[in-house]
Amino acid sequence: MNPRIIVGVSGASGMLYARRLLDHLAGKAEVHIILTPVACEIARHEQVSFEDSDLIVHSPDNLASPVASGSFLHQGMVIAPCSMKTLSAVAHGFTPNLLTRAADVTLKERRPCILLLRENPLSRIHIENMLRAHDAGALIMTASPPFYHRPDDITGLVDAVIARILDHLNITHSIGGRWSGYP
Repeated sequence: MNPRIIVGVSGASGMLYARRLLDHLAGKAEVHIILTPVACEIARHEQVSFEDSDLIVHSPDNLASPVASGSFLHQGMVIAPCSMKTLSAVAHGFTPNLLTRAADVTLKERRPCILLLRENPLSRIHIENMLRAHDAGALIMTASPPFYHRPDDITGLVDAVIARILDHLNITHSIGGRWSGYP
């Protein structure tokens, strides 16, 4: 049986990270997705589509959704990209929508909750919120790809970050780019 993964997409630039994550989860996981209204606007602007027929879509306004409950069994949640607003909500247990409620439940149930932050530079408030979310059990990742695998294009850079996310979800993948030392 395929693992269940919740993917939250918040309103930050970097929709390609979410798209590539979904591409790599296809056929390997039952994916439940929550797209915020701002994420939908940014996706249109960045020309990224989330119209997959195999995704189980949850409205961000539906706090009665199964993913809002600790009894909904899953192997982890990823918020990619994760805006600083969403980071702040997760760090402070503020759950005005389904995306932040699902993250809150994921943390309280001690399941993997990966926040892929997409912001630069960072203020002290951002850094304190990252530490607070980390202390609550979230894994903080940044959308800063490595270059040692010598990617040919943007997709190669994005996939290097996605590979690390999949590693932390224990999802087998064949994305290249692992460090193997100097030649």
